[in-house]
Amino acid sequence: MILITGTTGFVGRNLKKYLIEHEEKVTDLYLRNSNWEEDILKSGKSLIHLVGKAHDTLNTTGEEEYFKINRDLTIKVFETFLRSDIRDFFFLSSIKAVADSYNGIIDETAQPNPLSSYGRSKLSAENYLLQQSLPNGKRLFIIRPCMIHGPGNKGNLNLLYNVVKYGMPWPLASFENKRSFLSIDNLSFLMLEIIKNESIPSGIYNVCDDEPLSTNRVVTVIAESLGRKSRFWHVPKWTAQKIAKLGDLLPLPINSERLKKLTESFEVSNQKIKDVLNIEKLPLSATVGLKKTIKSFNHDI
Repeated sequence: MILITGTTGFVGRNLKKYLIEHEEKVTDLYLRNSNWEEDILKSGKSLIHLVGKAHDTLNTTGEEEYFKINRDLTIKVFETFLRSDIRDFFFLSSIKAVADSYNGIIDETAQPNPLSSYGRSKLSAENYLLQQSLPNGKRLFIIRPCMIHGPGNKGNLNLLYNVVKYGMPWPLASFENKRSFLSIDNLSFLMLEIIKNESIPSGIYNVCDDEPLSTNRVVTVIAESLGRKSRFWHVPKWTAQKIAKLGDLLPLPINSERLKKLTESFEVSNQKIKDVLNIEKLPLSATVGLKKTIKSFNHDI
């Protein structure tokens, strides 16, 4: 039996479906129920903790709320796990627990220095978990995904999708970058592989697709998925930056944080998790996974 918190969210819905399709028994763990601790103590094989306060790109969420949900609630769930007979505890952290910007490729040896309240709250939860002593037979997995996408979750891809859908040229083509993405299918695959393989050691694991993509490449893939020709407009970088700063004050489609997400390089390595699982590639390439996501937007799946 696999217990999952947060099955009403995008990741939880898709992960639950994937696990059931692969003949795993799954139980929803609702932390709003007064007896959720008793549900954990009933035992199971793995506990996957997905509940968390997502990063707010509009910066309207106070730091206290991030820590209350991402750290404090995680601690409560983990402490109950320690008293149970469940073997595995998965904490869905974030690559943002390491950094909001990074020069180079982020692997598990990178020294964390998150600047956002979201990242700091995730890192604080990680630090607590890592400081605890695990009883024999138990495993702890801290999963650090980069931006997850898939059917039912447009996220930051929504802006790019609408630009192409309505025939507008992509105005930020002057920016050259490489960003790591993560298909929900690849995330689900990795989680199940860890559960099935009892020899995988506890630890922190970065999770992303095998290849990074530039934003210009993402626009091209979206256009291909829609049967359109990609159009690019090379607005000078300084002009785009000024407009983004104006968007910090006014309700514009772009602000400084969104510009950063769309144009900065942010590469992540998934080599550690592939090494321990003894695999060379994940099931979906970054391009194929992205096309699957875009197809779901187009058909309103």
